Amino acid sequence: MPNLLHLNLLRSGKSLLAFSGGVDSTALFHLLIENGITFDMAHVNYHTRPASDTEEQNAQTLAHNYNLTCFIHSCHLSGSNFEHRAREERHGFFESLMKTGNYTYLLTAHQLNDRLEWLLMQLTRGAGLPEMMGIRSLDVKEDFTILRPLLQHTRDEIEAYLHEHCHKHFIDESNADERYTRNRFRKNYSTPLIREYADGLRRSFAYLDEDREEIIETLHFEHIKELYYTQNPKTLRSLIYGIDKMLKRLGSVMSANEKENLRKEKWCVIGRQYIVVIEETYTFIAPYIPNIAMDKEFKEACRKLKIQAKLRGYLYSSPEAYSAIRRLKEL
Repeated sequence: MPNLLHLNLLRSGKSLLAFSGGVDSTALFHLLIENGITFDMAHVNYHTRPASDTEEQNAQTLAHNYNLTCFIHSCHLSGSNFEHRAREERHGFFESLMKTGNYTYLLTAHQLNDRLEWLLMQLTRGAGLPEMMGIRSLDVKEDFTILRPLLQHTRDEIEAYLHEHCHKHFIDESNADERYTRNRFRKNYSTPLIREYADGLRRSFAYLDEDREEIIETLHFEHIKELYYTQNPKTLRSLIYGIDKMLKRLGSVMSANEKENLRKEKWCVIGRQYIVVIEETYTFIAPYIPNIAMDKEFKEACRKLKIQAKLRGYLYSSPEAYSAIRRLKEL
């Protein structure tokens, strides 16, 4: 039987399992039951395949059989960029449940193959260690923590467990569709590597996790209204990584060019949505509001405080945020 990571945490908090009914989440479901872990379930029905409704009913039946609560989210997605929109849909659903249900841990069934696929894809796009190590067994968010208890196990090991115990599960045929980048990486690169070098890859990920913790400092952003700010860490690498994570929480993604501009100029407008300003002690993120008429007294005060011009539009529209930034600058 595969061992679960973070069993001590699983036994101490309130958990919500992201359950699709596929190989990985079904294995995690039964392993949680076998280990006496209390949890509820969350299932998303995209209605994209004939089996979608059957998978939803399976999730509800499992919950009923084991006296668990199963939350269902039904959505119909069409058009291009399905993977991205589906990810946004389920993440929004999970985060809403985490808040309303006061859950401590969101459990996902990512495994070693997933982790290697992610690392290889990030490597080909141009990424540093923090980005390549994006899938970790414990990931602390603002309001909850994501746990991935199966992350050290391979897909073959998980499938063997399901077959040994005759646990019913579903196969998503879209996982074989090589129009999706992840599926091409899985078939051509990660699966052959895992099957040949699983033990070495497990050890390498453990070392890389340790290295990442030493390299990247964790940032804590405070906010007044829509002005977000943090005290700068020791390294610019940690700061850029933390800014990137904060912007993603706000629904904006920095491009490679924007990251480079931010490094050089210490300020950048991101996607015409947010202005990021790096100062000596603090970094500020705020909505970008151009072409706003400001009175001379306000502009002069900003000049004396050395407030970046692109940041002034939002501060003029939010007296509370303006007062906050003045206090920080005058400390």
